[in-house]
Amino acid sequence: MQTKSSCDSCVNYVYDQDWGYYICEANLDEDDMVRFLSSQTFNCPFYCLDDEYRVVRRQM
Repeated sequence: MQTKSSCDSCVNYVYDQDWGYYICEANLDEDDMVRFLSSQTFNCPFYCLDDEYRVVRRQM
């Protein structure tokens, strides 16, 4: 599993149309949330690259 601090390219970072903003759907526990909120260099254990062309590459 990869770790990275940028949520913009994570598959768990999705737009919520009801609220009108992006949310993280990863289930961070209390310790992970404290580290995330207190550090700018947090490496998320749930980070997964949002690669929309992954399926296409498998079909080739």
